[in-house]
Amino acid sequence: MLKFFKKHPPKEGEERERLKKELFKFQKCVEHGFPSKPSALAYDPKLQLLAVGTKSGAVKVFGTPGFEVSANHEGDISVTNLFFIPEEGRLISACSDSSLHLWEINNKDGTCVLEERKTEGAESLKVKNLSTCCLSTDFSTLFVGTENGSVHYIDVKSLTEINVVIMDAIIQNVTDDYKVNPGAVEAIANNPANSEKILIGFNRGLIVLWNTKENVSEGNFKATQQLESIAWNRRGDEFISAHNDGSYITWNARDFTEPKEQAVTPYGPFPCKAINKIQWKMTKNEPLIVISGGMPRASYGDRHTVSIMQGDNHVVADLTSRVVDFLTINRADEKDAIETDRDDPQALVILAEEELVVLDLESESWPCFRLPYLNSVHSSAVTCSQHINDIPEQLWQKLIDAGDNQCKNFTHREWPINGGKNLVTPSVSKDLLLTGHEDGTVRFWDASNSSLRLIYKLSTAPVFGVQDHTSDSHTPEEEEWPPFRKVGTFDPFSDDPRLAIQKLALCALSETLVAAGSAGQVLIFNMERQEREQDLKEVKVNIMSDHEGFVWKGHEALSCKIDDLKYAAGFQPTCIMQLDPPAACTALALHSEWQLVAAGTGQGFALLDYAQKKEVATRCTLNPNDLHGTSDTAMSRRKSLKKSLRESFRRLRRRRSEKKVKEDKPKKDDSQTTTQHIEETTTAAHSAAPAATSSTTGAGDCKPEERQVEARSGDDSMASMVRSLYFADTFIVNGVTHSPSLWVGTNGGHIFVYNLTVPASDKRTSDYVSCLLAKEIKLKHRAPVLCMAVIDGKNNVLPDAFEVINERAKAPDMESQHSIIICSEEQLKTFSLPNLKPRWKNKITAIDGARLRKINFVNFRREDTYSEFDIACLTNTGDLRVYSVSTLRRQLTSQSLRKEDINGISSFVFTKDGQGFYLQSPSEFCRVTLSTTTTTGIPKCELELAEGLRPPPEVREDAATATSDRPTVEITPASEEQSQTAQGDADGTAVSADDSHMNMSAMSADITIDSVRDVIAENEGTIVTSVRTITQTTTSTVSESSASATQEAHRAVTTVTNGYKEVDEGVTDILKETQHEVTTRTSEFVTKTTEKVTHTGEEVLKQLSELKMTTAVIEDPSLLKQKLVESVTTTSSSSVITTNGEGELAK
Repeated sequence: MLKFFKKHPPKEGEERERLKKELFKFQKCVEHGFPSKPSALAYDPKLQLLAVGTKSGAVKVFGTPGFEVSANHEGDISVTNLFFIPEEGRLISACSDSSLHLWEINNKDGTCVLEERKTEGAESLKVKNLSTCCLSTDFSTLFVGTENGSVHYIDVKSLTEINVVIMDAIIQNVTDDYKVNPGAVEAIANNPANSEKILIGFNRGLIVLWNTKENVSEGNFKATQQLESIAWNRRGDEFISAHNDGSYITWNARDFTEPKEQAVTPYGPFPCKAINKIQWKMTKNEPLIVISGGMPRASYGDRHTVSIMQGDNHVVADLTSRVVDFLTINRADEKDAIETDRDDPQALVILAEEELVVLDLESESWPCFRLPYLNSVHSSAVTCSQHINDIPEQLWQKLIDAGDNQCKNFTHREWPINGGKNLVTPSVSKDLLLTGHEDGTVRFWDASNSSLRLIYKLSTAPVFGVQDHTSDSHTPEEEEWPPFRKVGTFDPFSDDPRLAIQKLALCALSETLVAAGSAGQVLIFNMERQEREQDLKEVKVNIMSDHEGFVWKGHEALSCKIDDLKYAAGFQPTCIMQLDPPAACTALALHSEWQLVAAGTGQGFALLDYAQKKEVATRCTLNPNDLHGTSDTAMSRRKSLKKSLRESFRRLRRRRSEKKVKEDKPKKDDSQTTTQHIEETTTAAHSAAPAATSSTTGAGDCKPEERQVEARSGDDSMASMVRSLYFADTFIVNGVTHSPSLWVGTNGGHIFVYNLTVPASDKRTSDYVSCLLAKEIKLKHRAPVLCMAVIDGKNNVLPDAFEVINERAKAPDMESQHSIIICSEEQLKTFSLPNLKPRWKNKITAIDGARLRKINFVNFRREDTYSEFDIACLTNTGDLRVYSVSTLRRQLTSQSLRKEDINGISSFVFTKDGQGFYLQSPSEFCRVTLSTTTTTGIPKCELELAEGLRPPPEVREDAATATSDRPTVEITPASEEQSQTAQGDADGTAVSADDSHMNMSAMSADITIDSVRDVIAENEGTIVTSVRTITQTTTSTVSESSASATQEAHRAVTTVTNGYKEVDEGVTDILKETQHEVTTRTSEFVTKTTEKVTHTGEEVLKQLSELKMTTAVIEDPSLLKQKLVESVTTTSSSSVITTNGEGELAK
């Protein structure tokens, strides 16, 4: 009978299922940052669109900020060339497998999409080993050069071959010394003034002027050096060739005898590297020549450069990664009439392996543009990230102003790539994405829409006397040759790895920022509008002060430069807490209203009062066995490999022997008891919480198959690491008085609860903050504690500091009972406060084997004013899940990341409104959302094209194809969650699978030693339902015996039902809710027992006697139950059945 009395979370009905669909939906929004491994670049001067192809087969098209479309090639191929068909919204890609692909940008479903329209492989094109491509100036033909020296003409609309010219035909009029192996086709260039003429350049230096209409050679040009690139001038009467010795030559297109000018080596006379690409543009003044490479081999052979030369103006753009490609944006190309001798270049776009740089060619000294997108988020390696939404307008404007002051050397001209339309209305909420970097910088990104824009950068290096090399310097040194100028922001080198930022915390309402680093440094910043000198104070905190024998084997702490320093407008440091030992910070918490900061490391944690700049409390969490010494790395404490192997084999033999013993022993009843404890410590004394025993799930239940979750070793060197810190104003000591508290969770499943005393605001600078240990919780299997949150009686998470004062959140409910939700890697569990009595739990690892990696409490909203808090989680298998705060039931599951994507999972960060950011590559953030209403990150754009360029849309017969590419999302009903089980009880009330592993922690597979529950206290509604169900089942069985018994049984059921209605209307509701399940289970029972039921009165009396015995078991629960039992007994006793010789039944 005890199985009827188990407590389960309330079931979720149809209304909840509808609400789930209105609240939760997984969508992939957009990719922020710079594409990983770019390989091709193209520009449409008519539509003003920029395209980037990558080695992974991705194609991305950008226009005005907010306009972005992308697609991927099928298969494992890389993009080698990209060509826009101007003004048509079409794009041709050539790939590493010599295939060609035609893409279209189309308006569909309120946004733009990039769709592949046609593909031709190398076999159908008969193109082998594609080496170079060139689009004709009339945009009708694609010229494709190959490694064997032939040139193919491809029609751009159909991607079919029009003609092919073999190498022998091209070089038939060439002298004998160039006929022998001229090499592959290295470059093809179409005459801008005559589309019928092209230059075909071969690897060995031979250049042929070819007439495509007549298919004849009009002449050839012979260079003595290996050819790299060719470029025409706009008039089409001259061209320039670049070579592998760092020189370029100017040729007259009508003079085939010798060059117009001798070879020029800009950075000679010593040997130079090859000029990989050259462009020749005409301006109203002198011609502009742009080359990549060509540096002196001995002195600057390792530099990645693009040189810009125009008369006396000469700049060498110095980048820190290899130059992939570059192009110029010309004003003449944007006009319909091309009858002009000038190109009038306005911008130079440089695509490097790790960043995009755009230079303004119309401003003096050619400054750079600030990028509205395609920013290199990994300028220095990203080490942490944090999202803050709804930034106050005052702080936002301060950040914008401070960022503008840092970018005075950038051009003020409008961004030149502004094609397409952004249909997204400007977001009312201003959101920030903060990224911490290896070089000690913190970057502030505008994440309010689909474009990620850098607005401000903070460097912590000057605080420690390290020069900040990331500051933009655009002024070349006068005496330096070549005249280098550092451009771009990518810097893969760090002066000191200890500067790396590990944790960030920002309170936007108080304008306070906390950054914690790899050497135990915790810096507190305040926002200031003006440049000023700061009196910086360093507070040294020794976590190991009570352990004199401890020896730190890691790196030293950074030396702080506390002299008066001038700090620019923006975030300025006010205090530094230096932890000792100087280990990397693993957890950070800020409460700006109390002016407290807590920081954790692998050895313990410290609490700082930054108002008085004073240490409040510290605690060492190390295992006593580890106190002989440790380092900052996760090194094993084994003394030798031999000992480690020996102990590993011993553990293996021990597990095998235990398994054998279990197989030999008879199976025990599942109702064995489990003793559980809470370790509770108060300031007065230490006392253990009372223990209690409780039976586990009965043998008759279909309990979910749970994995054997082995307890982790308490001697693990990583168990002492502090994983989570949390401030909360809640009930700790008793249920009447609430007070500030600090919750500390470790990697070993140990939770410390501290009671804080914070002075009033008028005495805040004079009185001290006190911190006393109040309670401790230990998780049985020592799973790392990832996150904690206190919820009030209305299932709302307690608001952050200053949110209530600023009317950004409702005041928490302090009248009803609070609960704490502790989220570990293996389970979610709710405890009531202050007695820490367990309420609900959801065992993740024991049921499906997954472990939680990232957790946050999210406020999900509906289109109307309804909102609720839920728990958003990411598992080690890449699943995104949402769990209810009130019942811990699973609300949504979606496979979003590959389980092999370790970097993506470890870098994932949730926002408070249901979005998520993670690094899908070192240079790219992927943005997703779990909310139906938070969709500001999804691009909505439009591209206007001339009429007739696209056929009218066709009506699709199969609507299912429209959703085939959407991500698979599983919204699991509460009754079907974790379908490994379907627990059913004899009373006909089905328990959901989640209930089977969310019951009270008295279960044998529980993973905490902290739960106490009185199993005798029963739910009144459960007893009433059980009695009603048993009565109805028995009566229905009798009714199937004969027609007369059926009528009498129905009368008895009617009598009992009427009695329920008279006693309590609530019982009728219970009857309606379970009627279907009762009917189903009763019919199954009757089907199995019909053959056994006879027409004798003895069977009828037996059934009625079982009814009496069942009702007699129930102990006097209430007056309602007594009346119900009497009603049932009266109904049963009124049915006196006798049997005559002919087998008839009578009353």
